[in-house]
Amino acid sequence: MYGCQQVLLKPDNELSAILVFLCQQAHSLTNMGIYYARQLYLKAKRYIGKYDLEKLYKNNLHYKVFHSQAAQQILRSVYKSFASYKKLVKADREGRLENKLRLPKYRKKGGLALVSYPSQALKLKDGLIRVPLGKQVKCWFGLDSFNLPMPSNINFTDIKELKILPRNKCFYAEFVCAIRLS
Repeated sequence: MYGCQQVLLKPDNELSAILVFLCQQAHSLTNMGIYYARQLYLKAKRYIGKYDLEKLYKNNLHYKVFHSQAAQQILRSVYKSFASYKKLVKADREGRLENKLRLPKYRKKGGLALVSYPSQALKLKDGLIRVPLGKQVKCWFGLDSFNLPMPSNINFTDIKELKILPRNKCFYAEFVCAIRLS
């Protein structure tokens, strides 16, 4: 079983700038994936494959901003939305839908998107979780990671995923953890 805990982050100016930048880049990468998947469907009547977007965008600057696993998570969310659409098309053909079916839409201009890191990308040192950044950020800004405080009520080994959620002009760290039943 898994549980989830959200922690409101209180970042300093430097960390806030990093989080805004990452979430903006996630927004752009998501829209790029949606554009390609929509064009593939509209022009070739094909659906995007699970790894197609990763292969296509792995040399893109928006992709290189992220640790590779975080970028893959972003693009797989696009794949999942089109896989859901594919299932809805089937349900629509069978007459099980009441509403009009629409392709997944682009995210609104200028927004921020969620960034997700699997546990294997994270490291714990001195009560801080080290979150890696991509090679492009190191090249541009000289940063290879940033740190977030480790919640005292969670064991680091139980963390399965860390999500950075932009919401209401704030940032939250969402920890997805394995729950131990005793």
